[in-house]
Amino acid sequence: LMVAEIGLGRKTQLSPIGAFEKLNKKFSFVGYLAALIPMLILPYYSVIGGWVTKYLFAFVSGGDKSAANSNYFGNFISSTGEPLLWFAIFMGATAIIVLFGVEKGVEKVSKVMMPVLIFLSIGIAIYTMFIPGAMKGVLHYITPDFFFFSAEKLILTIVAAMGQLFYSMSLAMGIMITYGSYMKKEVSIESSVHQIEIFDTGIAFLAGLMIIPAVSVFSPEKLGTQAGPGLMFETLPSIFADMPGGGIIGTVFFLLVLFAALTSSISLMETVVSIFQDKFKWNRKISCLAVLIVCILLGL
Repeated sequence: LMVAEIGLGRKTQLSPIGAFEKLNKKFSFVGYLAALIPMLILPYYSVIGGWVTKYLFAFVSGGDKSAANSNYFGNFISSTGEPLLWFAIFMGATAIIVLFGVEKGVEKVSKVMMPVLIFLSIGIAIYTMFIPGAMKGVLHYITPDFFFFSAEKLILTIVAAMGQLFYSMSLAMGIMITYGSYMKKEVSIESSVHQIEIFDTGIAFLAGLMIIPAVSVFSPEKLGTQAGPGLMFETLPSIFADMPGGGIIGTVFFLLVLFAALTSSISLMETVVSIFQDKFKWNRKISCLAVLIVCILLGL
């Protein structure tokens, strides 16, 4: 699927709507579906990106003990002004990078953020694994639980895994078609896709090594039961508060998550901006401003 999407983008040199229309008029509706997905994902993704930015600020400014309080997250997201402020900051940072274009904005930022993200992921994973008692969590992480391969669980497990796969690999949401349209003819699509697969899976595996062993040591009762925002913004800050050097580790962790969130939001916004440019023949500045306004409104 990724080879097909990148190939479609490079062949047509267009964003999703134009690419499918050029390929075959009968399938232009697929391009509109692919264009709609990043437009819907970007605003709510940026709201959560604002939460991450807020927590990074809390840890940097020495508020990590407050962030570990069980009521901290609930009080934050149930207020009005502060979540909107951090959402606007995250959305604004994304828009500024996309405004500079692919080479001067997206590429330059990615060349810095991606190596830092990999380095930080490896560092925190190693640190976490060497916490006394953490190997039990490592074994829990890498040992298959065959309960989930029973007949009644198998379909649900596969569907969940495929959902994660499509989201993580940015498939069927126009992103790979857009990046394919920028790809030079001499670059091998197959080798590029293999690199994406390896790095995507590697970072995902490292994320598990960062989180699960720490949870198994400091909050074993939540192992396998906590997920999503509760794990990220409630369980982990309380774990960092109990962990030796947890203030530093928490700061590095949320910096890592911020970089990961920004690289994704940049890809989403670049795709939507590219669609606006192709469809309405607007320049990058006008397209960025229009996308920013729509995303702010939807995010609100």
